[in-house]
Amino acid sequence: MPNEEELFAAVDALLAGEPEMPPPAERARLRETAGITQARLAQALQTTTQSVKNWESGRSEPRPPRRQAYQRLLNGWAAQYDTQPQAAPAAPATFTGAAPSPSPREPAPDLEPPAPTNGAQSSSSSRRPARKRATKGPVAPTTAAVDPRFENGPLAVIDCEDGQVSAYCVGGLVLDVPAKSIPALVEWTLKEARLGQARLHRNGKDADPVVVLMPSALERYGLPAALSEEERRAGRLAAGHKVIKQLERADWQLTQRGFGPWARIFRPAEGSKRNCVQLCIPAWNALDVREWDNRDNPLLPTMGAAELARFLGTYATRVMTPRGTTAVTGLELMVALHPPTMAVKDEATGEWRGAPAPGALTDVYEHVPCEVPDGHPVLKGKYARFHQRTPAEMLMEEPYDWCRPLTDEECMKRFVVGIDVNMAFAAAANRLTVGLGGPTHVTNPAFDPKLPGSWLVDLSHVEIDPRLPSPFTPKGTRPEGPAWYATPTVAYAVELGYQVQPIEAYVRYESGAYLDAWYTRLRDAYMETMADLGVVSGMEEQAFLEAMAHSKSVDPEMALVLKAIKATAKGGIGKLRERPRNTPLFEPWPALSRKEWRPDIRAAVLATTRVNMHRKMMKVAAAADLYPVAIGTDCIVYPSDGPSPLDFLPRTPDGKPLPGGFRLGVSPGMVKHEGTQTTLWAEEQHEQHGPAINIARIIKNGGQAADNEE
Repeated sequence: MPNEEELFAAVDALLAGEPEMPPPAERARLRETAGITQARLAQALQTTTQSVKNWESGRSEPRPPRRQAYQRLLNGWAAQYDTQPQAAPAAPATFTGAAPSPSPREPAPDLEPPAPTNGAQSSSSSRRPARKRATKGPVAPTTAAVDPRFENGPLAVIDCEDGQVSAYCVGGLVLDVPAKSIPALVEWTLKEARLGQARLHRNGKDADPVVVLMPSALERYGLPAALSEEERRAGRLAAGHKVIKQLERADWQLTQRGFGPWARIFRPAEGSKRNCVQLCIPAWNALDVREWDNRDNPLLPTMGAAELARFLGTYATRVMTPRGTTAVTGLELMVALHPPTMAVKDEATGEWRGAPAPGALTDVYEHVPCEVPDGHPVLKGKYARFHQRTPAEMLMEEPYDWCRPLTDEECMKRFVVGIDVNMAFAAAANRLTVGLGGPTHVTNPAFDPKLPGSWLVDLSHVEIDPRLPSPFTPKGTRPEGPAWYATPTVAYAVELGYQVQPIEAYVRYESGAYLDAWYTRLRDAYMETMADLGVVSGMEEQAFLEAMAHSKSVDPEMALVLKAIKATAKGGIGKLRERPRNTPLFEPWPALSRKEWRPDIRAAVLATTRVNMHRKMMKVAAAADLYPVAIGTDCIVYPSDGPSPLDFLPRTPDGKPLPGGFRLGVSPGMVKHEGTQTTLWAEEQHEQHGPAINIARIIKNGGQAADNEE
């Protein structure tokens, strides 16, 4: 039985709660009044400058213990400079992006500037105070400046216990759910729950609320605990299911994907008001273990509704509300940050209409034969049956998959050590100029490194040290004649000092840095999550290696968020050239109708990834006469006298990392330790498997392919 003193202490702790932070604008004002830069403040709080920027823009909130330290500093500045906290200014009204005429597959897009609204009020009977729950440090998502329409966050997890249906939201809030059917749940979500996420771009649209159904909720609403074998193959519930009939009777529609793991339920938009809810059903494999969980030790099945809300809420806050797989979300993030249309006012009529937005992908253009994968409609009748296209017929910009035997001198070293490029594809997208408009075919053109496109050119004359892979082929072999390359690859040949004369090309004169905002959003999400795992920028190299070695054990749930962020970057690039599924050869598949089906952009990113790695390998070779022995996508393996990257990475005479070489650190484009094995192990792999083995792909765990993440 607790005594009075213990009870009073517990009550005092509840009364204390978390300190009330000044609004974001006031935080910035106090810092500027004190004459402190964001970088200096970040250094004092042992965080990143970007995190400080996020706190002062309202994109995120600090978490303990930084929250208390930040609050103390703000209070001190307020007292020192005799200032009073100021209310945050009202957010200006923005209008929703316009789009072409609605497709029957999707809800109609917004075309009019939305009127300011506070959203529908939740009834007192459907809302109750947040339940207290155990926490594990900084897993709870950061809280952006609250939009009153979405004050309960981007999503909710529905669970049923003892007949009570509850919606677990971010921040620990729990709402009572009165809905007794799926149609009623959709109505409640749109009218009372105040769920959703504000647009990421002024020309875009707000994210629809996501409702996650736990197994108990599936039973409560008449849905099966698992899809049948036939339904699983189809990826959706059978058309005659009673829940689908309930939706039809209530005038709700489903997209062409049907009622599957990520079902979208909607009615046509009413002006600027969207009527759409997305369901997420983990029991139907909505959260694939390859993207969202640990393959060997899954955590998601052990999470309760509150923990799942925190996990998905963190991802939604830092990246965006999930729209399906991480790959789908990665592609949707591109669109959300660069909407294809914008609302413009017709001066003659005073009405708003949709118009193409500058800097975006605004149309579906003719597909180029050399850029498309096998089975594309433009290739029909072009080649004989079973013909394997050559590099002169197909753009083959892919990640490295290269391995060579060790030399006698390299075998004298004790270890092989793998280093892995952080967020390699995302880093390659940064500041990359890509084509925005349609292709133009030219013959015998002069090469222009600033012009995005695909070039047919002979680079077989370029000499590369045989201990290095060729930068022009994924397998690292020397080109044998003319082949198609993306602009970054040909530009690198010119950088190496060689003359190039393209035979023909498909170039895109309208261009821009389309992926910059996408990279920045994912970089910030990655860096903030790494900080939660105890790894921040500016760490001393040995401290960085030690922090990385323990990062996943610091917070397993946050480690899953990190995996999902990396999968979003990698999968988003892959979606730019989505291949057909269950579609006959040479018949169009759904992805081809997207503006974002752009294999040329994917090729440019992959070419840049490969070229960036080769440039650094050349620097290391020139400075230390050190050469890689294997490369697998973004992992490079070097022979080493010691087991750490610090044992082989070259330094300048004053002990600093080699300029232009590989640098240890947390930022995208820098490297971390991937794994270490003995040289004897590497030799055994070559003897047992021959050329079929690439030790870069198994160095992390010694024999099994690594988990599919960057």
